[in-house]
Amino acid sequence: MKISELSRATGVPVASIKYFRREGLLPAGKATAATLAEYGERHVQRLRLIKALTTLGGLSIATTREVLTAVDQAQTSDGALGAISYALPVPVTASPAGDAEEEAKADTAAEAEVAELIEAMDWWTPASSPHVQGLAAALKELRRVDAGYEPGELAAYAELARSVARLDLERAAAFEDRVALAERAVILLALSSPVLELLRRLAQENEVRRRTGRREPDDA
Repeated sequence: MKISELSRATGVPVASIKYFRREGLLPAGKATAATLAEYGERHVQRLRLIKALTTLGGLSIATTREVLTAVDQAQTSDGALGAISYALPVPVTASPAGDAEEEAKADTAAEAEVAELIEAMDWWTPASSPHVQGLAAALKELRRVDAGYEPGELAAYAELARSVARLDLERAAAFEDRVALAERAVILLALSSPVLELLRRLAQENEVRRRTGRREPDDA
């Protein structure tokens, strides 16, 4: 198909397609003339993935390039999942500047809390993982505003997270092709967060209504 047909098939403007190609996100089409190229299904799939990552996922062009590079370079299914997981940005709340000694104590306490959790859960996760560091930063901020987890509470949430992770991997395992699996992993890891967060909010809304006896929507 021509670039105009690729644009219609994906809903991505021609100018954006050319931009993604220049930025190295989209492979070039097969040249048929000096200024013409043919595009195929793999370009359609890649453009849909780029569009999802940059819109629903909210990733920058630079981060999207890193994620797609991880997809392209993965050699095994496990490698694809690991590489993509590490390529995606980790949500970390920046700490405000404060007393250096107090900040160091807060960092140490948060890191110890995460280490204890990982040991209790028997998770095979190295301390160098960006997810370990991100969780420690988040717990530090919660403690700062007196909203930290009580003993046992964090482990209960971790058990739920383990169940979600197993469901994610079961869905991804249905794709035997490495590239298809890698692309599915991007969807699961980068784009499922809004779904999970909204499910959580719906569940919270349900619990509040049940506890207050308010089944119908509140009057405006």
